[in-house]
Amino acid sequence: MDQVLLRTLTPTVITVLVRRGADFAAAEDAVQEALIEAVRRWPDEPPRDPRGWLITVAWRKFLDATRADASRRQREELADAEPDAGPVAAVDDTLQLYFLCAHPALTPASAVALTLRAVGGLTTRQIAEAYLVPEATMAQRISRAKRTVSDARFNRPGDLATVLRVLYLVFNEGYSGEVDLAAEAIRLTRRLALMTHDEETAGLLALMLLHHARRSARTGPDGSLIPLAEQDRTRWNTRLIAEGVDILQAALARDRLGEYQSQAAIAALHADARSAAETDWVQIVEWYDELIRLTDSPVARLNRAVALGEADGARAGLAALSTLDPALPRHTAAAAYLHERDGNPGTAARLYAEAARSASNTAERDHLTRQAARLNALMRGSVVGESPADRTEHGGGQSK
Repeated sequence: MDQVLLRTLTPTVITVLVRRGADFAAAEDAVQEALIEAVRRWPDEPPRDPRGWLITVAWRKFLDATRADASRRQREELADAEPDAGPVAAVDDTLQLYFLCAHPALTPASAVALTLRAVGGLTTRQIAEAYLVPEATMAQRISRAKRTVSDARFNRPGDLATVLRVLYLVFNEGYSGEVDLAAEAIRLTRRLALMTHDEETAGLLALMLLHHARRSARTGPDGSLIPLAEQDRTRWNTRLIAEGVDILQAALARDRLGEYQSQAAIAALHADARSAAETDWVQIVEWYDELIRLTDSPVARLNRAVALGEADGARAGLAALSTLDPALPRHTAAAAYLHERDGNPGTAARLYAEAARSASNTAERDHLTRQAARLNALMRGSVVGESPADRTEHGGGQSK
């Protein structure tokens, strides 16, 4: 059984049913039943036209459900409208389904879950495992989302920017359970890029590829986080980097800059450096300036402060950081890093420990705790006679 084929066909079949008059929730339920039927029958009876087979079976499932719930008049009208079995015109309506799943009435979590179910073709169990929640909880979330969009129709333009935000949320979930959400987001964004020929969609795809290229080097054997500067760059996926850079360059050449292209350009500069010391921080600061101009994002300002600390010295970075809201996520961790670069290990250790207490996940908390412990150990060592040269060799308290 070709699971990839089934997942690829799912959004198209749903949109065909919706165009024929089914509401979204009923169409999605009917398609899920047709997929179950396909899993049972295809290994022994593979269809010549898988797409047409799924549409025919899903439509009949929908009619069966409708006949059980609707009035005689409605049942007869739907039955009369049933098309003949056979090949179906190859019209790809998946883009409309993206827009529907990114409906403005949905919360981000619901939009992501619905996108994975309807566009990605994942089961409720797979999505629940990926989000580490009970299957019943995820089923309720998806059911509520389907009810919310059940009356929506594909007769108005969708908001592509919202779709891209949903796909980026999927990508940032990374990997959990049997579903690799980062890879799934890349697969979906590839399809969207082919359908839209949009610069920002291409920029998002490039950004995903460039980040995903570093995945294997991002954690140690014990699951601990490895900062970008300390990663083994020989483990980076050069094929994904080359593809991401090519896609980005083609998008930038159209001269319609957006936030995802700007983020991808920053990621490309990191990927281009053969070592952390060779990173072009000046250009990275310039790209953060572009990103701030486009979005005025506090997170972009925070990252720019850190980049400025690398380009112009830690005190320049601290000065920029001091203008930002200290309640901003990772503000304290950034301040700790810059104070360490400025030769203040005591302040840095205290701030690392403070940042660890408010970390959003266990891996980040453990990393920040280790940073604080490392600096405290270095300072204790200096008290009992460790030389400044020893501290420099270990990377503690000295500006690069």
